[in-house]
Amino acid sequence: MRLSRREFSRLAALGVAAGMVPEGMARGLAQVAGSSQQPKVGYCVIGLGRIADHFMRGVKGSSTSTITGLVSGHREKAERIAAQYGVPKSSIYSYEEMDRMRENKAIDAVYVALPNSMHAEYTIRSAKAGKHVLCEKPMSTSVKDAKAMIAACDAAKVLLMIAYRLHYEPTTRRAIKLVQGGVVGQVQSIVSANGFNERAGEWRLDKKLAGGGPLMDVGIYCLNAMRYLTGEEPAKFTGYVSTIDKDGRFDSVEENTSWTMQFPSGIEATCTTTYGAQMPGVYKVFGSKGWLEVDNFGYDGLRLTAEYRGDAGPVKLDELNTEKDPEQFVRQVDHFSGCVRTGRTPDTAGEEGLRDMEYMQDIYRSAGVVALV
Repeated sequence: MRLSRREFSRLAALGVAAGMVPEGMARGLAQVAGSSQQPKVGYCVIGLGRIADHFMRGVKGSSTSTITGLVSGHREKAERIAAQYGVPKSSIYSYEEMDRMRENKAIDAVYVALPNSMHAEYTIRSAKAGKHVLCEKPMSTSVKDAKAMIAACDAAKVLLMIAYRLHYEPTTRRAIKLVQGGVVGQVQSIVSANGFNERAGEWRLDKKLAGGGPLMDVGIYCLNAMRYLTGEEPAKFTGYVSTIDKDGRFDSVEENTSWTMQFPSGIEATCTTTYGAQMPGVYKVFGSKGWLEVDNFGYDGLRLTAEYRGDAGPVKLDELNTEKDPEQFVRQVDHFSGCVRTGRTPDTAGEEGLRDMEYMQDIYRSAGVVALV
């Protein structure tokens, strides 16, 4: 729903804008109000691959943010994208010269969309240039680098947020509220899976760039979900890794990783991830009163189903989020831009990314693999 500022003022006066409208409309009303008061937060996108395209389309759909700079090793590609988003050629930088963005007042923040092993370098360089940082997950390829990223941003007095987009997605937030609100009773166990059949030649299969196998890319969704669903931090891990296909794809990273997690309350979680098969993302929570499931970790189409004993009898839920890609990225960038404007700590700050790095190191260590040091 699109409203003019005059229409927003009229609705606000009637009390409609304060809690009497659906979530999506209320968010639209708030954006209309905010857009008339503050300039948009300008983002420089570092790396112009597939995930960056989702992000830039999300920014384009946001009322809080805009693309004001690009960093790429391919000038022709960068100029083509710059024309799409109204970025002047003077705000296109190579990786070697990106430190010059320090002088570009149109750039408030950066989005780091590079292979995992490059996250630390470009986060630290951006912080030293005085820019706030939104960095893709996983945060880095070592616990040491993750700590250095946090320290660099703290020293420069800029914000650091890790791009856990599902934390800002309505179905995920609904699942957290239901589980932690006790609708399925006392949680006993959670199972989760996420994976796909990776093609030969992808950078994710190069340990120097990726840091590890599917755990680092898609397994991290399972790990992070277990934490946000329970609201607890895991106390114990048991991990396993294997490589079944000997076709050359997995010469430097593992093909499969599985692990169990035990939480202080006694809740147990079992997770598996792979680069060797199409494995739709899912998590399912089992409690003393019933169960709840979300069927994917994707960019859209998340469906929540549940069956449990309610106060008035059996309850069945089947809720599909009809928002389309790149709406998750709109919500994510709106959150970070709000933090940049107010100085508030992001909900998924650097410390959130560091915790997952430490836990993935624990999983690897339990499986007998030295990684992420």
